[in-house]
Amino acid sequence: MSEEVTIRIEQSFKNIAQSAWDRLSGASKTSESTAYNPFNSWAYLSSLEESGSATAKTGWMGHHLLMENEAGQLLAAMPCYLKNNSQGEYVFDHGWADAFERAGGRYYPKLQASIPFTPATGPRLMVAPGVDQMSAYDALSGGLAEVAKKLGVSSAHVTFLPEAEQQSFEEAGFMPRTDQQFHFINEGYANHDAFLETLASRKRKTLRKERRSAVENGISIDWLTGKELTEDIWDQFFAFYMDTGSRKWGRPYLTRQFYALIGERMADDILLVMAKRNGRYVAGAINFIGSEVLFGRHWGCVEEHPFLHFEVCYHQAIDFALSKGLKKVEAGAQGEHKLARGYQPVTTHSAHYISHPGLRRAIADYLEHERREVAHAQEYLGEHTPFRKGERQPRDGEEFDG
Repeated sequence: MSEEVTIRIEQSFKNIAQSAWDRLSGASKTSESTAYNPFNSWAYLSSLEESGSATAKTGWMGHHLLMENEAGQLLAAMPCYLKNNSQGEYVFDHGWADAFERAGGRYYPKLQASIPFTPATGPRLMVAPGVDQMSAYDALSGGLAEVAKKLGVSSAHVTFLPEAEQQSFEEAGFMPRTDQQFHFINEGYANHDAFLETLASRKRKTLRKERRSAVENGISIDWLTGKELTEDIWDQFFAFYMDTGSRKWGRPYLTRQFYALIGERMADDILLVMAKRNGRYVAGAINFIGSEVLFGRHWGCVEEHPFLHFEVCYHQAIDFALSKGLKKVEAGAQGEHKLARGYQPVTTHSAHYISHPGLRRAIADYLEHERREVAHAQEYLGEHTPFRKGERQPRDGEEFDG
């Protein structure tokens, strides 16, 4: 990189111009080379902050790395937070924190380069069009390690990053970690029935029966997006989120204002799949629409019905993705039950910088064993997909046209 650049820390998206940030994120739609991931957009990240969902009070103090030239133009960036807990990350390090603190260390605060409460793979090293990508990658990854050293924090973590970014972090002293999710891969299917035809006969019949059963109790399904996302709809969906989230997590992370803000700022990038019975909505799931991927996030309900969760979250997501020609559906963290519904095991990646030499050695050994276990699980599950045997299936990380 020939021009002089500097890396600085910015705590609030209020001080970052939306146009400058979205030139990097792809949300400005000015660069065909940048695949749009809605979670990296200024609209999504600023809404988390402004709504009180991701703030210093909730353990997410903005510490975003901005790479600028001498004229102050934003060339590259990394969304990052200074954290005093490990909540809402989905790549678990509670055991590391407990071990270090039992040994007399102080694990928190730590640095976390991620999208709060969002277990979805996406760029962590965001680079403007026309900027040398690898140079920017190296500057930001090395910059994160330097920030960790200067702050004197125990660690820095980069979660759900693309595999293509991994090398730059490893060269900066970060240790690689892998985990597993289940994604639907669109191999150019014309519709859901065409996809089902690739499954073994027994699996195909089971899923068709499951879909019929999900709507037997007079349930209908609506897709809501754009102007259909009214405040009344958000009130209903938030009630689902609070009811189910309170039982699942104890305290849901997202505030009602967050939904109001994303409804105002990025409604065309949102899909609500809503289930209606007796004239009222009783369940729903929120999805975010990228240029290539449909990202399923969370669901909630106020009535329990057999198989409705699978229909609203997984089958309807496939239907929508196929109708829009999207390449993938990422259905969030965990869940081997997704395998039977045509979602395939894929590897997810993270990178971890540990300051203390003793803790680093212990974690390095742990991660080596964990990577082997993830690879073995991946191989096993890959042999137990519902697809007809003998058909070539897409390999982990492979993409298809259409």
